[in-house]
Amino acid sequence: MRELLLLRHAEAMSAGPDTRDMERPLSVHGEQQARAAGAWLAGRAAPDAVLCSPARRAQMTFDAMAKSLPVRAPLFLPGIYDATPGDLLTLVETYAPDARQTLLIGHNPGLEQLLALVTEGRSAEARGLSPATLAWIEFTDDALEPGCGRLRALWSP
Repeated sequence: MRELLLLRHAEAMSAGPDTRDMERPLSVHGEQQARAAGAWLAGRAAPDAVLCSPARRAQMTFDAMAKSLPVRAPLFLPGIYDATPGDLLTLVETYAPDARQTLLIGHNPGLEQLLALVTEGRSAEARGLSPATLAWIEFTDDALEPGCGRLRALWSP
């Protein structure tokens, strides 16, 4: 059975006039959220692949959660930033084709649309994932296909 863990980055600071969106760091509250996500996953999950957006807030989310969770170093993939659900599935299939459990750290609307696509078969009117929310999806066969996933858990700090 294959599993996909979707983690939206934790709460970030607002962009200042001289700050690019990719450079926005986590807020203090966001760091707490990310540590809480790692603590919740510890003992429950053991991702054998981690794919992460290169945005600073996503990298900081990984760093904070990884303190509680023994995971491999992530692959930072620029394609995760501003990706469509189809783009995200392609990245998972390309960079983690043999992983039993993949952790994908990214952004909305791509992650919330991916969740809707794999569990409901459509990405329109996605449910929404607040910062640091984790969706744990199971696939009974190895194919990551629309409508073939089952939501095992939805956790939010």
